[in-house]
Amino acid sequence: MNEGQPAPEGVDECSDRLPRRCDVLVIGAGIVGLATAHRLSERHPGIRIAVVEKERAIGLHQSGRNSNVIHAGVYYRPGSLRAALCRRGKEQLERFLSQHGIPHLRCGKLIVATTNREVSRLDDLAGRAAANGVRAIRLDREGVRSVEPECAGIAALHVAESGVTEYPAVMRRLAALIRERGHAIVTGCRVERIVEHSEACIAETDAGTCEAGISVACAGLHSDRVARRSGMRPPARIIPFRGEYFELAPHACHLVKGLIYPVPDPSLPFLGVHLTITATGGVECGPNAVLAFAREGYRFGDVNARDLAETMAYPGFWRLAAKHWRSGLAEIRRSLDSGRFCASLQALVPAIRAEDLRPVPAGVRAQAVGPDGAMLDDFLIERRHRMVHVCNAPSPAATACLAIADAIIDRLGDVLPPARRSGRDN
Repeated sequence: MNEGQPAPEGVDECSDRLPRRCDVLVIGAGIVGLATAHRLSERHPGIRIAVVEKERAIGLHQSGRNSNVIHAGVYYRPGSLRAALCRRGKEQLERFLSQHGIPHLRCGKLIVATTNREVSRLDDLAGRAAANGVRAIRLDREGVRSVEPECAGIAALHVAESGVTEYPAVMRRLAALIRERGHAIVTGCRVERIVEHSEACIAETDAGTCEAGISVACAGLHSDRVARRSGMRPPARIIPFRGEYFELAPHACHLVKGLIYPVPDPSLPFLGVHLTITATGGVECGPNAVLAFAREGYRFGDVNARDLAETMAYPGFWRLAAKHWRSGLAEIRRSLDSGRFCASLQALVPAIRAEDLRPVPAGVRAQAVGPDGAMLDDFLIERRHRMVHVCNAPSPAATACLAIADAIIDRLGDVLPPARRSGRDN
């Protein structure tokens, strides 16, 4: 995280030491990395696990800077990993939330059409929802008002099972469970290189060297770099997009009852600016999607020369820009002009006023882009004998984190050590 940028509320610092040896080394203490270590500790009791994180605390990037939505799986291509793991992961996550007393709420989502062109797109979304096993009810103008009285939609899909939680609280609990079982979470530990041998992976870090039987990289914004440090050639490069958020002032929170989303543009992977209630009673607005000049560029003026040079030198970025320069320019204008941001919200809820908006910390999305300029629209999990790299984990990765973890573990089944008894209380 850039110096001076406040950490997302609710993350924990850890002070474990890097072990010289372990059975599984997990790189990255975001929600997918922590979920992977947690599920490994459950499914393979007795093995030794270490999680390493370059930051001073867990979950400081994408996992701690998102809308906190529990997605139902409406948007994703039927048959894709995103579709399958979202559905499976949502059930697992909701059980985990209930079991551990983490705040969550099934508030429902409206996907709102405000023009006749968008109304026609609802049919395609309804088909995807049905194919993915999601119940989405078509509403007319009166139906929209019955769910969200202040919403301007002329039609909508209502997904009652969508909800919200607090992902920082999920990460805190995952970390606590991992450490209670005797495993290490080492923060302030950057992996510089990984060398795979026939029987082990040697991870060289700025805190020392660790020999692991298996390594799993869940490095988010730096996933392509970590893959390259292990000798792999990832099929895509990470291009960072900043998503800026506002919250509604308390006097305006009554304008939104649940989740209000626009009908997404099918040519883009971003869902558009939306309104989401929080598990604690507030309302967040956003995010937009503007190119960031640093992989951890949470403010407009944040520039990292290396990150920016890598983006500018990548042919895939220029092919992406050539396809989407108009929408990119519109996002930049909305970033620079809060009035434009407010207008996007007013298209959904006209009663919102500029004076109702309060800026809150931004997030950065790790968008994987291929050399041809195509944005990868599915989870991408790549395995080499003793290593797995999560090369692309866009939304709904937080919702699906436990299912993603199981998918990773299943792919490593032939090299994972067998469960064994240990002196720890597992």
